[in-house]
Amino acid sequence: MAVPISISRIADYDGRAVLLQGWLQNKRSSGKLRFLQLRDGTGVVQCVLFKGDVSPDLFERSAGLTQESSLRVRGVVREDRRSPLGYEIGVTDIEVVQESDPYPITPKAHGTAFLMDHRHLWLRSSRQHAILRVRSEVIRACRNYFDEREFVLTDSPIFTPSSCEGTTTLFQTDYFDDQAYLTQSGQLYLEASAMAFGKVYCFGPTFRAEKSKTRRHLTEFWMVEPEVAYLDLNGDMDLAEDFVSTVVQQVLTCRREELELLQRDLEPLERVRKPFPRISYTEAVDILNRSGVSHRWGDDFGGDEETVLAEHFDRPVLVHRYPASCKAFYMKGDPDDGRLALCMDMLAPEGYGEIIGGGQREDDLEELRRKIAEHRLDETPFQWYLDLRRYGSVPHAGFGLGIERTVAWICGLRHVRETIPFPRMLQRLYP
Repeated sequence: MAVPISISRIADYDGRAVLLQGWLQNKRSSGKLRFLQLRDGTGVVQCVLFKGDVSPDLFERSAGLTQESSLRVRGVVREDRRSPLGYEIGVTDIEVVQESDPYPITPKAHGTAFLMDHRHLWLRSSRQHAILRVRSEVIRACRNYFDEREFVLTDSPIFTPSSCEGTTTLFQTDYFDDQAYLTQSGQLYLEASAMAFGKVYCFGPTFRAEKSKTRRHLTEFWMVEPEVAYLDLNGDMDLAEDFVSTVVQQVLTCRREELELLQRDLEPLERVRKPFPRISYTEAVDILNRSGVSHRWGDDFGGDEETVLAEHFDRPVLVHRYPASCKAFYMKGDPDDGRLALCMDMLAPEGYGEIIGGGQREDDLEELRRKIAEHRLDETPFQWYLDLRRYGSVPHAGFGLGIERTVAWICGLRHVRETIPFPRMLQRLYP
């Protein structure tokens, strides 16, 4: 009796009769032989029909099978050194579950807009398989890293009553008889969790209503965010560099085949090992000006400035102590220079820009109230947040890593739209 298996496990069944369930990726004929490329989500295998081994009716019907038809294929696993898997299937029977309509994505070149309109089908291509498997590995590595270091997963809410990063990038929604916002970050709620558990993290979607069309921006993206009680800025940077180097090396170990399919140059990724270089914001401004990029001290960095800065280093660089005026209200001030905040960004090399933003949080009640007022925010919805400074306040710090930008960098992709199954952008809400 044929054993139902996945293609990825085919080597374990050499010489045995098996059942594969998948979709027809491609086919070709050569005289008395037909070659069907079958994929099942775990891999692709060649299924060979010999005219003498199957019924005449099945042999003829196999010639008319259309791309993406769903099939159950029965046959015997046999070694084939020419195959990428090292094995193929000698077919004994095929059951057509559904014969596909003419498939719109053909081997010819298609424009990006067409492929994005058919994103639900484009996901079936080998390139998208590779990208999203790398994404899956990045997420697994992130979770493993924190789970193995006694962090508690305490996911933050999606609906929030107030802003975290700035009121101009909020998605507002009705919440029964009230107004709510889609979260920009889980950080504020993580701070509450950190006061309960010490070391926590959340992982989930975040939303920014930025009217940006750059290759680095999505309106909905995923972040993993750790927060740690009794951690300062230096400890935060130590955590970030250890975290990123661990994640990248796990992806290199587990998804090298996918990266090679994407023709990713692996040498820059091999260098992603701690320690990472660290420079202050002021040093970064000096580097920009020496590089011919005129930048005024006090202004935040954009994508172009981040790219120039990262070009000076062979691995991610940590830029710390930005001007407080260009950072969020919750950042703690630098006690040695009141103009600065105890914050940091991690910039990925090769033009990918910021993948991490974080820092030490303001832990003094009155100073936090002053900053809320300075940013012209209503204090009322932040009463619960202020309570964290009333009842057992301690120094604490954390950061957020954007999954999509990180995947784009690791895969060497030009645009983040391929790093998530169904991207949401300024002009993209379908499919």
